[in-house]
Amino acid sequence: MAERWVSSLSFFLAMVVLHSGDALVPAMFILGDSTVDVGTNSLLPFTIVRADFPFNGIDFPSSEPTGRFSNGFNSADFLANLIGFQISPPPFLSLVNSQSSMNKQFLKGVSFASGGSGLLDTTGQFLVTLLPSEQLISLAFQTLMISSDVCFIWNNQRKGVITLGKQIQQFATVQSNLTAAIGSEETEKLLSKSLFLISTGSNDILGHFLSIGSLNKEEFIKGLSDAYDNHLKNLFKLGARKFAIVGVPPIGCCPFSRLSDDNDCCHKEMNERTRDFQTTLSALLQKFSSEYEGMKYSLGNAHEMMMNIIDDPHKFNFKDVKSACCGRGRLNALLPCLQPIASVCSNRDDYLFWDLFHPTQHLSKLAAQTFYSGPPNLVSPINISQLLEVN
Repeated sequence: MAERWVSSLSFFLAMVVLHSGDALVPAMFILGDSTVDVGTNSLLPFTIVRADFPFNGIDFPSSEPTGRFSNGFNSADFLANLIGFQISPPPFLSLVNSQSSMNKQFLKGVSFASGGSGLLDTTGQFLVTLLPSEQLISLAFQTLMISSDVCFIWNNQRKGVITLGKQIQQFATVQSNLTAAIGSEETEKLLSKSLFLISTGSNDILGHFLSIGSLNKEEFIKGLSDAYDNHLKNLFKLGARKFAIVGVPPIGCCPFSRLSDDNDCCHKEMNERTRDFQTTLSALLQKFSSEYEGMKYSLGNAHEMMMNIIDDPHKFNFKDVKSACCGRGRLNALLPCLQPIASVCSNRDDYLFWDLFHPTQHLSKLAAQTFYSGPPNLVSPINISQLLEVN
């Protein structure tokens, strides 16, 4: 499909003068999962991993679902705003189908993030195509703890989510068109100054616990590390130099994971896995930056940040760090946030979690602020604001 608009896009891009207003970088490119997805999955016809239905978006300016897995904005939006953009860049797929908007937008940034994706190509592929699609109530399969008479059909075409590998291929298309439009030298200069935000890994670890796998802990973590290394190399080859990496949060404490404990406690083993991966990822990035000249990064410790909140919620103005604001059943986590079967809290800023997996807008804003200007114990070796100052 991309081939049909390559030539016309190149023509228009060649006539565009780059303007980023007061932004601290010329462009922002976003890759990852549902924590930073701003509507990609809403444009996929064969996925049920989507958020384009109420009550999602209830606190967005339009009070309508936008495809974000949130009651409002997500961390990508808040980070983009801190950097100087009004909002997160739009999904790549929306630009493919909108000739007028994609002319300038490639020069300012694109979001490739897709909910349900992970570091591994196999992550998210256990998600299936549902027929009939209007029976969204069957999204309760996510809990894997309640019975359902709904029939699922395996998606052999693997169109359920856009894998991180595929997201990088989409970025390669953008890079290629920029090169054709403004030349290789200007493209290299643009991309070297741009910010690449990556938030991924949660679905890999969650999927590992939900599936019957033969890999032990060490083998699994190494597999994730090797995959991350490969993705970073591919992005570096395409011109990326400044990376804002968000580590995996303690997913063992999300409402879904707490259901496995009679006392609603966090899933200890799952949290140990996220903590181990944070350590491995930190070592990987140190090694990568020493081997690839010009590569600079900021690594956010989402695990540590969220555990600080969970251990002392009132300090951060949270009242409920266990339940989902939107859902149904125990911890509001037995059914998804889907109107009309779900109930939604009125005091959403009091909650850490929006639904059974995802953070509220309140937490997303706090995370963005932390990773942008936080201390070394939460974001290292430098925070994002410092990263942007590096030439």
